[in-house]
Amino acid sequence: MPDALPPARPHRRLTEDGRRMREVLTYSRRGSRFTPSQQESWDAYHRDWVIPESAVDEPGFDLAALFGRDAPLIIEIGSGIGEATASLAAARPEYNVLALEVWMPGVAHTLGLLAEAGADNVRMLGVDAVWFLENLVEPGSLAELWTFFPDPWPKKKHHKRRLVGPEFAALVATRLKPGGTWRLATDWGEYAEQMIAVLDAEPALEGGRVERWVDRPVTKFERKGVAVDRDIIDLAYRTR
Repeated sequence: MPDALPPARPHRRLTEDGRRMREVLTYSRRGSRFTPSQQESWDAYHRDWVIPESAVDEPGFDLAALFGRDAPLIIEIGSGIGEATASLAAARPEYNVLALEVWMPGVAHTLGLLAEAGADNVRMLGVDAVWFLENLVEPGSLAELWTFFPDPWPKKKHHKRRLVGPEFAALVATRLKPGGTWRLATDWGEYAEQMIAVLDAEPALEGGRVERWVDRPVTKFERKGVAVDRDIIDLAYRTR
């Protein structure tokens, strides 16, 4: 089990008068127990490829230094067990790929896949993605953002927890480079409709539904969706 990383946490947000704000998170914390193979991958690779959560609170946080080079940046939000991450990053060695994932067994599993794929251009970090983009990603610095199968929060009372909303779309538009791409995929039709409505309404973005991105591997999660007759919907939006 990891002992250097605390459980993923939202960073403190305060009102103007200094009171702690109640935050609506777009993720939920899950179990942290590793399988033997995940533990082996964690032990072998986390020191090189996992950024300690505490690092983001240190003055002068420098993402490029943690990659050991300056290179165009891609961020993936919610990398899961890393099937897409490893394949896509290995095919893009000229990019730095930051995978944001709060589920530690998924992180450990991803490390093994990265090693198998030779994708040493990936770093992993377990902090709140919205906070990270707001505070530690410079405007106009992202080449791409990947958001594959975000939690649909299907109950209506939980829709406010969905990642893709107007405020987040506006934030992403400021962080992408001119012509930068936001790629999304979901197997939840109603959420796809919401995504399209939100992203079409963001004046700094243009795009819509596209054919399945051929570079994105068919993952175990996607196969489960297909098995229960869900349509897989790919979207791509670019900054104007």
